[in-house]
Amino acid sequence: MKPSRDIARLIEIMAALRTPGTGCPWDLEQDFASIAPYTVEEAYEVADAITRGDRLDLKDELGDLLLQVVYHAQMAEEEGAFAFPDVVEAVTTKMIRRHPHVFGAARDLSPAEVKALWHSIKAQEKAEKAAVRQAAGLPEQVEDKGVLAGVTQGLPALSRAWKLQAKASTVGFDWNDARLVLDKVREETAEIEEALALGDKAAIREEIGDLLFVVANLARHVDADPEGCLHAANAKFERRFKGIEAALEAEGRHAKDATLEELEALWQQVKRGEKASPPGTG
Repeated sequence: MKPSRDIARLIEIMAALRTPGTGCPWDLEQDFASIAPYTVEEAYEVADAITRGDRLDLKDELGDLLLQVVYHAQMAEEEGAFAFPDVVEAVTTKMIRRHPHVFGAARDLSPAEVKALWHSIKAQEKAEKAAVRQAAGLPEQVEDKGVLAGVTQGLPALSRAWKLQAKASTVGFDWNDARLVLDKVREETAEIEEALALGDKAAIREEIGDLLFVVANLARHVDADPEGCLHAANAKFERRFKGIEAALEAEGRHAKDATLEELEALWQQVKRGEKASPPGTG
């Protein structure tokens, strides 16, 4: 099978991989649940390529993400639920319907009017979806009308913590000063210290979760994305640790052969070097 720029070829390849008897044994044993983690991972790899500004890598990662969509659509087609063209039709219909100010007669709208129209269209879509589900004999989806409704379960934990607390803030359940949140951070670290003293592993895990939750809220109060903050911290740690390894390699040594004191000294050396010449300046 030859490579192609046509989406139809990708769909054919996926179907071939899932064909019993002649397909790939690994692909054949997968289902929606087993593939879902790969879908999330590919989305993160797209974001990573964007962060690094690597357009060649971005092209490849977008292809991997597209494959995930095709994979799920293929499995749905095998069940008789829907196929890839139905996915395309659903999203194109939605985009056209939600932008009547671009594709319809509702022209020259202000941003506020566009937002109001968007909410009106979404409400109409919800009613239509409920009618379709009823006609198909599917159970009614119980709408959560609580303050925290609409925060997706599948979000990364830090991002979900940020969004949950942002929702709660809409009814005034919030601190009005970031310094008060910082006080809460100190309180949570003290509670972790108490749990450590007791050696209670369950309590330690719970208190660490509370600390991360409050840190996400602190990030929100200073208008910082907690996932982005942690991503930057991860990159900084990785960069500095590689600096340690490079210094040891120049001496013909490996990190596993160095003492903790040596590793710490090299860490501080790399850190000072960064301050003298920030990354990307030379």
